[in-house]
Amino acid sequence: MEIVIVPDAAAGGELIASAIAELVTRKPDALVGVATGSTPLPIYTALTAKVAGGLDVSRVRICQLDEYVGLPAGHPESYRSTVIRQVVEPLGLSEASFIGPDGTAEDVAAEAIHYDRALAEAGGVDFQILGIGTDGHIGFNEPCSSLASRTRIKTLTEQTRVDNARFFEDDIEQVPHHVITQGIGTILEARHVVLLATGANKADAVAATVEGPLSALVPASALQLHPHATVVVDEAAAAGLKLADYFRATYAAKPSWQSI
Repeated sequence: MEIVIVPDAAAGGELIASAIAELVTRKPDALVGVATGSTPLPIYTALTAKVAGGLDVSRVRICQLDEYVGLPAGHPESYRSTVIRQVVEPLGLSEASFIGPDGTAEDVAAEAIHYDRALAEAGGVDFQILGIGTDGHIGFNEPCSSLASRTRIKTLTEQTRVDNARFFEDDIEQVPHHVITQGIGTILEARHVVLLATGANKADAVAATVEGPLSALVPASALQLHPHATVVVDEAAAAGLKLADYFRATYAAKPSWQSI
């Protein structure tokens, strides 16, 4: 696991967007898994600027990490709508390039299995963007999720619903109780996994993920098992890392030709 400490969220977004640009240059039809929420927005802003500067993403494919159960696709806070608004449209892609689960399917459990298979049939995810919850969850794999889990239905914790209420007029009653999420085992199949965390409220989760034991209590700690996992954090989110100076020194000594 590589840990990169950056000055702020914008620097983290630029670093990750540059890595995606390098991937797309060598693999134009790359499948990029995107996360929602406020944390990854600097990535999408930086990537959109690169497209405006000439980066060709016309063959890039986008896939969802998760989706609320019960929200229609056109609901402004469904993750499909969010991804189209924040990623697909700014990059000039068509909805045909977008793969995601249907949270309104009549058989949601079957839809989760179908989506898991669809990712594999698409050739697998080349680059998966992740955020992290204050309790250490990735995707919507809440604490004590199986580290081998596949895409499935999950029940959100009260804390996650509280955290997400800001997207629903600060009304927790509007936040769905269930989601379809890629499982931890599914996420770990991506060829490169990049987690971005910013802000002091993520410091404890970051420290537990990076320096704590591998534990289902901290789902993000499963990234310790991945052969190519990168954790990008700003100074505030890095505040709890005991080895922060080592991580800074390691990254500073990295060859200029080597990306994250």
